[in-house]
Amino acid sequence: MPKPFTPKVVTANDLLIGDVIYQTISGWSRNLNDAEVLTDEAHADLRKIEATQQINEVVGVYFMDIDASSADALQTKHFREAFRAKGPSNYAHGKQTAQTEVS
Repeated sequence: MPKPFTPKVVTANDLLIGDVIYQTISGWSRNLNDAEVLTDEAHADLRKIEATQQINEVVGVYFMDIDASSADALQTKHFREAFRAKGPSNYAHGKQTAQTEVS
C-alpha cells in the first residue's frame, strides 16, 4: 500500500547565488513562508517538472516535507532543511558573513 501524500514544497538552490529557494505560485522566494504548499500529488509532480526545466535559474530541485499545521508559519519536518536554509556552517562565508561583521 503506497504512503499517503503529505504536504510538500519544491525547493532548490539559486544557480548563480547558491541560496536555498522555494517555489511560489509565480516564481521563487528565499522565504519558506512564501512557498506554494502542495497537497495534491499530481499537481506537485507537475510543479517539480516545471522547476527542473528552469536550468538557467535553479539546481538541485526536490520535494521538501513540511508541517503546514501552524497558522503562523510553515515548518520543516527535518532538521537538515532548517540547517540548509541558514547557509554554510563556516561563518566566514556567504550570507552569514554580513551578520558577524562588526562596524
